[in-house]
Amino acid sequence: MNQKRLIIFIPSIEGGGVEKNLFIISDYLKDKVRDISLITISKKFKNKFSPKIRFISPNLNFWDKLGRRKKFFVALFLLFIEILRSRNILVFCFQGNIYCTLLCKLLGIKIIVRSNSAPDGWLHNKFKYFISKFILGLADKVIVNSLDFKKKFKTKFNIEATCIYNPLNKDEIIKKSKIKNKIKFKKHKLNLISVGRFVDQKDQITLLKAINEIKDKINFNLLLVGNGVEKQNLKNYINKNYLSNQVRIINFQNNPFNLIRSSDVFILTSLYEGLPNVLLEAQVLKKFIISSNCPTGPREILLNGKAGFLFKVGDYKKLSNLILDYSKNKKKLSKKIKIGYKNLNRFDYKQNLEYYLKIINSLIK
Repeated sequence: MNQKRLIIFIPSIEGGGVEKNLFIISDYLKDKVRDISLITISKKFKNKFSPKIRFISPNLNFWDKLGRRKKFFVALFLLFIEILRSRNILVFCFQGNIYCTLLCKLLGIKIIVRSNSAPDGWLHNKFKYFISKFILGLADKVIVNSLDFKKKFKTKFNIEATCIYNPLNKDEIIKKSKIKNKIKFKKHKLNLISVGRFVDQKDQITLLKAINEIKDKINFNLLLVGNGVEKQNLKNYINKNYLSNQVRIINFQNNPFNLIRSSDVFILTSLYEGLPNVLLEAQVLKKFIISSNCPTGPREILLNGKAGFLFKVGDYKKLSNLILDYSKNKKKLSKKIKIGYKNLNRFDYKQNLEYYLKIINSLIK
């Protein structure tokens, strides 16, 4: 029997952590799997993929301007057409897991689901919880990126997920961090940075509230890096609270590593995650990390607080106190940076990519 085609399904590419993993995984697979296609509505990142990967996307740029949910359904239609052309395929789903799994199983197609963020949001709606549990249980393989995440799938959905950590290319991160950025931090100040999409999930407003608490207590700069629907709300808060001399917002950066390298503290305020790449990247660059103790990932990466500071989601007063604590005890707390760096071997680049290939090979023949 001929080997199945591999179709990677990701309706919307936005440049976040999920997409970084997609670029790394697909680049590795291009020389290991004979026939790979990628279905997406987002064409602007096409040049990031190898010519060996067939790009399946609408011809008109109009489609790229659709909202995220509409992109899902257009991408599902493209997948449906591909399945009608040939059923000898294996689908690797990075996004829209429920819809994609349902379509594949109705048409008798094998599917690998890579779930990217903790399922806590699904648990508050009984109907959504039941549907998610039932449909995801039909997938041939579910992959998650943290042990906490794996445990949640087992306890909440009775699904035996496989944990594969995000592949972390330390050498590449360090190399890119040496490429100088035009944007500079001001010297002789505590330089704080937060990198991530400006959306509700990332909760940067909590960081701004914390900064507002300490704006007259220490000498600091804060750089917020990203794009998203919450950008104007963040700007409004900065202006309303007279923080513009201390806080800057800049657009999404393809290479934020020089900025992270130039900072003192990396801060994450997310409501939920899967396994946040940015924390791993900050550890590679030996930065002190302060993160919300959100589900899932930060506690696992920071070894339950041994490799950085953790605070309760949304607790901006605690966050402000942790920033003050670091500013007063930098030398004492530097040992947490060393502990985090030493434990990065769990996220070995080659090892975790080989795990993906092993799963794909078991289902693609």
